[in-house]
Amino acid sequence: MKKFLGCLAVLLVIASCQSSPDTPTVDVNIDTLTIARHMEILASDDFMGRKPFTEGEEKTIYYLESELRAMGLKPGNGDSYFQDVPLVEIKGKQSPNVVFDVNDSEDRFRFKTGSEAVIYTQQVEEMAQVFQSNVVFAGYGIVAPEYGWNDYEGMDVTGKTVIVLVNDPGFGSGDSTLFKGDEMTYYGRWTYKYEEAARQGAAAVLIVHETVPAGYPWLVVESSWTGAKLNLDDPNPPYTCALQGWITRSSAVKLFQSAGIKNYSEMARNKDFKPVDMNMKFSGGVVNEIKKDMSRNVVAMIEGSKRPDEYIIYSGHWDHLGVGAPVDGDSIYNGAHDNATGVTGILAIAEAFANLETKPERSVVFLFVTAEEQGLLGSAYYGQNPIFPPNQSVANINIDGLPAYGEMKDLTITGYGQSELDNYATAEAKKQGRYVIPDPDPGKGYFFRSDHFNFAKIGIPALYASGSYESMDKGVDFIEEKTQEYLSVRYHMPLDNYIPEEWDLKGIALDAQLLFNVGYKLANETYFPQWNEGSEFKAKRDTDMSMRKK
Repeated sequence: MKKFLGCLAVLLVIASCQSSPDTPTVDVNIDTLTIARHMEILASDDFMGRKPFTEGEEKTIYYLESELRAMGLKPGNGDSYFQDVPLVEIKGKQSPNVVFDVNDSEDRFRFKTGSEAVIYTQQVEEMAQVFQSNVVFAGYGIVAPEYGWNDYEGMDVTGKTVIVLVNDPGFGSGDSTLFKGDEMTYYGRWTYKYEEAARQGAAAVLIVHETVPAGYPWLVVESSWTGAKLNLDDPNPPYTCALQGWITRSSAVKLFQSAGIKNYSEMARNKDFKPVDMNMKFSGGVVNEIKKDMSRNVVAMIEGSKRPDEYIIYSGHWDHLGVGAPVDGDSIYNGAHDNATGVTGILAIAEAFANLETKPERSVVFLFVTAEEQGLLGSAYYGQNPIFPPNQSVANINIDGLPAYGEMKDLTITGYGQSELDNYATAEAKKQGRYVIPDPDPGKGYFFRSDHFNFAKIGIPALYASGSYESMDKGVDFIEEKTQEYLSVRYHMPLDNYIPEEWDLKGIALDAQLLFNVGYKLANETYFPQWNEGSEFKAKRDTDMSMRKK
């Protein structure tokens, strides 16, 4: 597989570069000293894990404002460097157990919340509970007309509890024509499954966790879906289930066995799957503390010299998880890789643009969004309330998690093939002696897990790329080992720390330089990159651009 990907990378570089326009060059240098300075501050304990609604937020956003102002960048929201993002914090206390009572039997399954199940609510209520709700196995919980798929067909689940599988039917099937094979579609994301269950009228929805198709271990579920959760404070909130959450695979297997459901994953992959009444009832609840407050996106810009009403938007989330449950005595979730690296990369790029003798022809925007870790909320709010018109926004370049292991030989583009921005990135990678590959682990659905997704949803072509596959000096196996270590013990855990003596910042600098060059090219031409044929985002962009021409 690794040899195959290497060959594929070479072919992709050749194919993509043939149509890439010549890119102008400019004499700028993004150095590791700037990156180290920002990393030491943003990932320090003093910033308390950069969680919205905390002192950590205040320190973070005012640090960013101070740095951007010192560079000479203009406020990006009128005369302000901030865009208010109204959020509601729901701090739920779970019932000690969730309970499944088998009908017409004394059998009862109790699963401890935290270690065996996690439940929470997005409903702004002091208490949310489900009592003796009939349980239905709804396969993958997907309704996808374009695939001829409906896991809810033939059963009304109003008021019931649905149990659904993580990811989508194509993952691990060995069939590349089933959905998108091992590449996760949006139907595989937990957000979609909650939304669809609510549309179907379910009272509760529980996703069966499995580490490989989910892309992260149970510890991440336990840390990310407990404690205080944020949502947009929407005056007309979308309908949600009373309870939603996760259940461990081992717990789910016990329920399936009791219900006489064998080979549940293979059963759910069948296009003729029909939901199954599991002959049991579910009970669980949460008691909530509710707090409404204002978080903020941070936004600055360099005004274009010739076409100031056309915008290149760099984005990255400034937030992480704050102070939480201690692990080995450490309770501060510093989020060094996720996403202090991205924030420092954008700051370095902003400084490079600010130091140009000749300003770019188009405006360049630097947007640091809040509450990504809570469900891409800051970018979602921006998408609903864009400061810069989408049909005048040329492109989004999103930065989330840059390589801390030195210079990388690859440039991995998540969502490769979606838009013409691939050509720009490929041309710049070639200049650095690097090759381009698509995400080698598409089953984890990274295209839907960072803020570029909310720009894509409103039609703006988005690029999400970084080195992540092969070290220049130490090869593929070294990066694979580091990646697995990060996912198993550092991702969304207190161990995601900046360790100067271990981190090699040259990879961050190299990626930042490449992404600067892409933005510089876009900012000095008149062309608007397009979504490729077959992209689900193309229709929205085409409509918006046709309105622009009128």
